[in-house]
Amino acid sequence: MIRQHTVIEKIIGRNAGYDVKPGDIVTVSADRVMIHDIFIPFVSGKFEEMGFKNVWDPEKIVLIYDHLVPASTTDDTRHFREGDAFVKKYGLIHVHRSDGICHQLMTEQGYVRPLDIAFGTDSHTTTYGCVGAFSSGIGYTEMAGILGTGELWVRVPETIKIEIDGSFQDNVMPKDVILRIIGDLTAAGATYKALEFTGTAVLEMSVAGRMTMSNMAVEAGAKCAIFSPDEKTAEYCGIELTDEMKELKGDHDAVYERVIKYDAASFVPVCACPSQVDDIKPVSELTEITVDQVFIGSCTNGRYEDLLAAAEILKGKKIAPFMRLIVTPASRDIYRKALGDGLIDILMDAGAIVTHPGCGLCCGRTGGIMADDEVIVATNNRNFLGRMGSSKVRIYLASPKTAAMTALKGYISEA
Repeated sequence: MIRQHTVIEKIIGRNAGYDVKPGDIVTVSADRVMIHDIFIPFVSGKFEEMGFKNVWDPEKIVLIYDHLVPASTTDDTRHFREGDAFVKKYGLIHVHRSDGICHQLMTEQGYVRPLDIAFGTDSHTTTYGCVGAFSSGIGYTEMAGILGTGELWVRVPETIKIEIDGSFQDNVMPKDVILRIIGDLTAAGATYKALEFTGTAVLEMSVAGRMTMSNMAVEAGAKCAIFSPDEKTAEYCGIELTDEMKELKGDHDAVYERVIKYDAASFVPVCACPSQVDDIKPVSELTEITVDQVFIGSCTNGRYEDLLAAAEILKGKKIAPFMRLIVTPASRDIYRKALGDGLIDILMDAGAIVTHPGCGLCCGRTGGIMADDEVIVATNNRNFLGRMGSSKVRIYLASPKTAAMTALKGYISEA
């Protein structure tokens, strides 16, 4: 009897060249790797310490300056200098200097495609599952090893299948969906497992929405997340799907760790409450909470459709008195499109500060840091203590629609 497989098992098995099952330790060849500016000094130092003389394939390595730009401390420039030295010494080809957030660029620029295996020095590398790739975050020692050999061992994960059928309410966004799922699974409920998303509601999601879902899968502990590629994937990636890509679906009799089914109509706007990403409450239960600042952006929700959703709510209006609204597009291309279509004008006219693409506020580095006892509603992926300033800041995570309505009202509000 031929064993049936989940999507992740198919991708890993294809790369390894033999049949795999959960728990197997498999050496895979990387199709693409990403290093961002925070980690490049540690990666380059470990690479030299390991004694490598050349990188395995300059074409498959992407270096992205996004977390520390523009520099907010004098030490940040050391990361730039050491990164540039590594690029020159080893002939790296793909280098992005302030072009956008790493996880946006990796799919937007065509670096990761269906069936690929990709690794990055950031936990939210799980994002690339939105296009049907196995992608996962790793540490700088593992990355240094890949740079020298092109290979890394992985343990084949068990898969939790998330099936969502039906239609969502108009004020529900993919961010609300993944937050509720994280709340149900808990922050450790999918540790070292794959989350495979399927169902009629998932098929209706844009690739941008799928990116939000796969990006936050790691907040439930997931090793990776995966969506089967379809025509939306092909259009986004600028490719024609091969027969193998079209068949990249979980087999009917595949063995899953568990299957969780949802009715799409049951989802409502929600927030992750301070300071746990799995402390999920409906927005309707939080409407008396006054907010000091709203942030719309990050690798989770800085895409065009996120800015569009906010602009539709804020068009012709002004944000609440004493409110601070910061908007950060996820890439230059998104910024340019939003500018050309008038979305940036709408947001600015409403009172928003629009920043250059980057990770600054989300990772607590630059632009918009909060003080003791202030409250922020943000569309990024983490609300840990001290994440966006003081450890006494209260961070609520929400969708762009909820965030925009909150900026308008001055208190947590659903669209």
